[in-house]
Amino acid sequence: MAETEFAFQRLQREFASHIRDPARYPAPAGVPSERIAIYRELLYNNIESFVGNGFPVVKRILGEERWNSLVRDFFARHVCTTPYFSEICEEFLAYLEEERNLGGDDPPFLFELAHYEWVELALAIHPAEAFLRSAGLPPNWPERRVEISPLAWHLGYRYPVHRIDPDFIPDSPPETPSFLLVYRGRDERVRFLESPPLLHRLFELFDEARSAVLGRHIERLAAETGGDSMVLNRQVEPVLADLDERGILRFV
Repeated sequence: MAETEFAFQRLQREFASHIRDPARYPAPAGVPSERIAIYRELLYNNIESFVGNGFPVVKRILGEERWNSLVRDFFARHVCTTPYFSEICEEFLAYLEEERNLGGDDPPFLFELAHYEWVELALAIHPAEAFLRSAGLPPNWPERRVEISPLAWHLGYRYPVHRIDPDFIPDSPPETPSFLLVYRGRDERVRFLESPPLLHRLFELFDEARSAVLGRHIERLAAETGGDSMVLNRQVEPVLADLDERGILRFV
């Protein structure tokens, strides 16, 4: 009995290895070629469909041949740690970051562009609830703290990933990074906003000192930029009101 179980497990490993990487692992002996070809095509097409739907811009830029080569390498090499189809795109992102050796035909912005595309899916299925609509910007806002919605992510990229498409493919990063504010609103739609460097830095300050009141963050930002905190207060006030209206932050 034990010998039979061992033989079956060996057959399973041979079968799985061939399905994932037929160029490297031969098909198990005794399995009709037409049957195993059906499994090869079915499983690969399932994986390619999920990844392709998650990264449409990457797919268009690479073209069919390079795209299929990339997905087949992912299918062959990466060991997924989740049973959920909705998390396959995150696994693909991990593969690009940790296992894919960029070079050859891979564009230098491949991981950043893939991350930018993944963010939309990640926020769309995030289990958190949007902040309730508030009464508006409080008059004493400099003395208040803010809480950032878990559905609002401030991101920085070396490449202008929000502009990359088959008609715009940069070969090197510009001098100025691209900062984006991505959030899921109360209507459940995911939106992308270009974020000025000062606003991106303000969000970084929120993360660094969550217990500090807004006035302290503005003072620190003014000190870093050599500006006047009172002027900066007036400039920031309508921005904070807009972020509050969008549900990106709330006052506590």
